[in-house]
Amino acid sequence: MSNLTTFINRGIIDELFRDVNPGYFIKPLHGDPLPSQIKVDVKENPNEFIVHAEIPGAEKENIHVDIENDVVNIRAHISQLDSETKEDKPLRSERYYGEVSRGFQLSAAIDEPASKARYENGVLTLNLVKKQKKGGHRIAIE
Repeated sequence: MSNLTTFINRGIIDELFRDVNPGYFIKPLHGDPLPSQIKVDVKENPNEFIVHAEIPGAEKENIHVDIENDVVNIRAHISQLDSETKEDKPLRSERYYGEVSRGFQLSAAIDEPASKARYENGVLTLNLVKKQKKGGHRIAIE
């Protein structure tokens, strides 16, 4: 009976994980791992769509936005590398790299040449101008 009491006092969780390297549970230096997809917020006004896409860690040159009619595709290559100095002895080095993407359809076609993109502080902002409908003409009924 004393063995059972000792086991309960030490804690079941401690006993189960006593042989696991404690360094295994250290969180990566750069926070969360690469996201599975880009998070976006989309707003609409009469003339345009405004898209805010979170792409932290990406370089502006590695972000690609493709627009075809009303479909928007955002793709980014992200790489996070640690720098090393001669004075420091690396004990643990964690880095991540890969590609993330997101595609979605809007309710109106986009005028690609008039649209603009800006990347600042890990957020891509797209101002997607709606194409003006041409030839629409109301016919009077007699």
